[in-house]
Amino acid sequence: MRPILLTTLNARYSHCAFGLRYLYANLKELQPQAQIREFTINQAPRDIAEAILAQNPRLVGFGVYIWNTRQTRDVVSLLKRLRPELLIILGGPEVTFETESQELCQLADLTIQGESDFLFYEICRDYLANGSLPGEKWVSGPLPEIAKIAMPYSLYSDDDLNNRVLYVEASRGCPYKCEYCLSSLDKSVRNFDTDAFLSEMDKLIARGARQFKFVDRTFNLSIATSSRILRFFLDRIGQGLFLHFEMVPDRLPVELRELIAKFPPGSLQFEIGIQTWNPQVATLVSRRMDFSKVVENFAYLTSQTGVHIHADLIAGLPGETVESFAQGFDAVALLRPQEIQVGILKRLKGTPIIRHDTEWQMVYQDNPPFQVLQTRTMSFETLQGIDRFSHYWNLLANSGNFGKTMQLLDALAAQRPEPSRYWEFDQLARALAQRHPQNHGVALLNLLESVWLYLTVTRGQDADEVREILIADYSGGTTRRDVPPFLRKHQAAPTRKTADATATPKRQQQHLRGEAATSAVTAAH
Repeated sequence: MRPILLTTLNARYSHCAFGLRYLYANLKELQPQAQIREFTINQAPRDIAEAILAQNPRLVGFGVYIWNTRQTRDVVSLLKRLRPELLIILGGPEVTFETESQELCQLADLTIQGESDFLFYEICRDYLANGSLPGEKWVSGPLPEIAKIAMPYSLYSDDDLNNRVLYVEASRGCPYKCEYCLSSLDKSVRNFDTDAFLSEMDKLIARGARQFKFVDRTFNLSIATSSRILRFFLDRIGQGLFLHFEMVPDRLPVELRELIAKFPPGSLQFEIGIQTWNPQVATLVSRRMDFSKVVENFAYLTSQTGVHIHADLIAGLPGETVESFAQGFDAVALLRPQEIQVGILKRLKGTPIIRHDTEWQMVYQDNPPFQVLQTRTMSFETLQGIDRFSHYWNLLANSGNFGKTMQLLDALAAQRPEPSRYWEFDQLARALAQRHPQNHGVALLNLLESVWLYLTVTRGQDADEVREILIADYSGGTTRRDVPPFLRKHQAAPTRKTADATATPKRQQQHLRGEAATSAVTAAH
């Protein structure tokens, strides 16, 4: 049995624990005495505790994040009741701040605050050698020198490469100070050696890796570095690669544009954080953004490249009203990203967003994920409505499964006295929520029938036209013939689904098919 066990509870199996692999990679001579065991938040705490104890470790290191805090607390509580002598060490962003006030941190023996690539090794070394531990219950060390951090990429298994998301990073830190984000606490941006990083990426590709998700907070901060990384992957793009980057929305110089345009459709995804389209709110939360540049960059990306764009908006920021949020949503929709992710503000521990609590009467949920419940300018009911809007927008628009339906909704939005995609879809979301009060777990056929009733009864649209649209979306370009009973009358001739041999995820492939169909219709007219 190995005395060191590194573990965490991932949100789902497809996610790899990137942080654990960094800790293992930097254990030096202790690596043969350590192992990684990953679980998911859907597993029973008793089953997780049993699996951990079966390894008979002397110490267990838990990675703690906003999505697994409660479940980790339950597991740690069980372990301490069953094996009080077992040393339990916590680390991760969720326990780095407000540590003393957390029940989980009180249950554990030790909590490491901040980056622990080196500190975890030192604690393990001393404890295994002579049983010594730091004098304090929560400890922190200097920021690790990035040039000395061992990279973890060789620790990805063949199963990881074939079945899971591979996380990579070329840098750590963020220069921006957005008050709702943990990265606002970073003191600097530190870059890994680009040659060494690309050498590791080359090894992963040689082993069969095809999907890469960069966790850099601002990938396009250094144009020289990001250009070099893009050129590296472009030279190998014929192998069917898919790359995900988080991008700053107003920073896209010509050099980057020209490189991005060379990538084939479906090979790049950009997660672009807009967060708010209200300049006053952006200023209030220290969000720096050139809105005119954002519009210009989106116009280029959507017209000249095949990038799949995932734009983020946050509801519930101090000073934001539902009216200004709706206007912002409509403005972002006009930029034509393939997906708009609407999230509710979360109070991440340690972030300076709390300075607005009194003035803007911010009320937050007191357990994970610590979402804002109401503000001075947004009621609880309003935020609940936006949350439902987000849920159904994700099912209908972001999924790419209802492309023709969304085109009809866009046409209806344009006919409103004050045209608005937000308010048109909000009306649909309210109707769907009434028919499906459970909100989550709505079966596809039930959702389809609810949309059918809304469009034909509530909005009075021509039944034959709606039937044709919903059948087309339901078939999804396949040869499926199981037309739901409520849509049976006539059916358009099915089309054959084309094979896609790239690493492009299914969701992005669905959007690509929808865009191709739209282009074909446009060309025909």
